[in-house]
Amino acid sequence: MALSISAVVLLAIMVFLLVKKSGLKGGHALVCILLGFYLASSSIAPSINDMTASVANVISDISF
Repeated sequence: MALSISAVVLLAIMVFLLVKKSGLKGGHALVCILLGFYLASSSIAPSINDMTASVANVISDISF
């Protein structure tokens, strides 16, 4: 059975857990969100997207 989840949803869950359990402050989480927003509109966004896709492919090729 394959489970597909959006990277945005996964990262949002991680930020939520870090805020609740690990002491990440809400302001710090907001800065992380803004950084992601501005990185997405920068010229480096295609490189980040390619890197993320290649890491996802490597993870998907792992058989347990």
